[in-house]
Amino acid sequence: MPNAAISALLSPTSAADECVDARAWWPRWRKIAARTQDPFERAILGGAEADRLGWSFASGYQAALRVLDPSLSDDAIAALCVTEAEGNFPRAIKTSLASQGEGYVLNGEKRWTTLGPEGSVFLVIASEGGSGDDRPSLRAVRILSGTPGLVIEPMPPTAFVPEVPHARVKLDNVRVPTSAVLEGDGYLRYVKPFRTIEDIHVHAACIAYLVAEGRRRVWPQGWMERSILLLHALSALAKLDPLASQTHVALSAALEAGEAVAREADVHWLRAGEDPAAARWARDRKLFTVAARARVERLAAAWKRLDSPAHST
Repeated sequence: MPNAAISALLSPTSAADECVDARAWWPRWRKIAARTQDPFERAILGGAEADRLGWSFASGYQAALRVLDPSLSDDAIAALCVTEAEGNFPRAIKTSLASQGEGYVLNGEKRWTTLGPEGSVFLVIASEGGSGDDRPSLRAVRILSGTPGLVIEPMPPTAFVPEVPHARVKLDNVRVPTSAVLEGDGYLRYVKPFRTIEDIHVHAACIAYLVAEGRRRVWPQGWMERSILLLHALSALAKLDPLASQTHVALSAALEAGEAVAREADVHWLRAGEDPAAARWARDRKLFTVAARARVERLAAAWKRLDSPAHST
């Protein structure tokens, strides 16, 4: 159960070994994945055993992808490819999926694919064209690295968590079999729920990282208790429907509590003085506010649905 992983955080441990790049991090995550099949546990353990926020984020991201697609192998770094030049909303998706012979062909370009340079399997969101409604018909397609026509180009490091690489993914007449096109609507089944699933698992991993550091550095018990409470709340949220309005309302409160925990941690890190881990935290803590606008919009939409007469009946 996830509670066991959370409880383990309360036992002080030695500092995690330094990990400078994704190739050094990945074997560690595979060892964690071998210890439990539960994605939330993996997020917690990945955060607890990270030496910096970047690898807690990466652990939460890999765990979240395996909630989205449980068939993903634990031997492969996975990456979700959604964002394009115009953004990541449905009508911004120009990458095309067209039937050809006994399979399909993909053409297009994705940006900011997390862990893309090291990726082994890519979940690509592509458009089958207009569906006559407000958005195109989207599908998710699983593609392995090395597939002809698939080109992975590393992008410049980001200002925070720069160790976690991103890539531009180009698809030039990439041919895939019918079995590579995943079941269900690409937006409702993959893109939309992943925003919630990722928030839960990444934030859990990042809070777990802070708790592990806090135990080693003897941070105040009150802060520790609030952090553990937050992790239990996120554990409960991980079991809920990621598309439900009630989930989004509760998650908003949990993420607000997470930001409060992070602000308190800022003060505790300052006491560390000239410490490489403290310097990395100051550089990387912007991760907690990434996609803040999208979360505000998600919450507003959730309350709008809850306040509608149709919901009340």
